[in-house]
Amino acid sequence: MKEKLSLFLIHAVFLPILCIFISCGSSSTHKNTDNDDMNYVQAGASFHVTKEQYASTKEDVQHFIEKLNQTIKKKDYNSWKSSLSPEYFDKISSPENLQQLSELPAMKTRRITLKSAEDYFMNVVVPSRANSRVDDIEFIGEHRVKAFTVMTNSAGEEQRLRLYDLEKTGNIWKIID
Repeated sequence: MKEKLSLFLIHAVFLPILCIFISCGSSSTHKNTDNDDMNYVQAGASFHVTKEQYASTKEDVQHFIEKLNQTIKKKDYNSWKSSLSPEYFDKISSPENLQQLSELPAMKTRRITLKSAEDYFMNVVVPSRANSRVDDIEFIGEHRVKAFTVMTNSAGEEQRLRLYDLEKTGNIWKIID
């Protein structure tokens, strides 16, 4: 009886606590400290971002997006394509993704069928991303960020909308999602 109770306690109490502890350590989180620097944990590795790093990265991302906006406004497909990671380009240009996007009501209403990444660029990216504005960033890795814009909805509430996931290699930013 005592062994069954011990086994029960292990399964009912300690195992869930262990699972919570392990899962907390592997997720992407950040914590503000008294001086507003941020400590992140990403896939078990931790890194630190100072206020100055945050501000300079945000400014760098804003410049990248402003340049990207000009590329999109000019409908310069090749320059836009060069701003994407190869993996992301493969993802968006896959026949499955193009078919799925073609099935959306906005595409069906306009009678658009996406057949290539260039179709995606001209019919999805150009109309929706030419005037993007970065209001905030969130670190998802030491050299990766999510870029957000802040919009006010019809109820007057502010909403953070994700524009892009970006990764910096050397001095070059690439869109990864």
